[in-house]
Amino acid sequence: MPAYLVATVAVHDQDTYRKYAALTPALIARHGGKFLTRGNPVLTLEGLPFKDSMVILEFPTQAHCEAFFKDPDYEAAAVFRRAASVAQIIVQEGNADTAAPAPRL
Repeated sequence: MPAYLVATVAVHDQDTYRKYAALTPALIARHGGKFLTRGNPVLTLEGLPFKDSMVILEFPTQAHCEAFFKDPDYEAAAVFRRAASVAQIIVQEGNADTAAPAPRL
């Protein structure tokens, strides 16, 4: 079942963040992942205006996603992200039965 990684990122050092962004596409692909969106504008339909950057990735499984995040090459790249930004990174597995009566809350 696919898994989706969603990252919201507040970047405070663009030059350092670009070093991170240059390294991640090959690492994501190595683990079977792909970008669904990467830094495109976000429209807030309700709630506080969203001012950060958002990235959404799709991986074949949650195990693929976790392997990507724990890859030593990614950990080395993430040093740039952590130095240049504050991020929240979450993962959710897809649900094959989207017609289920109610989501688990």
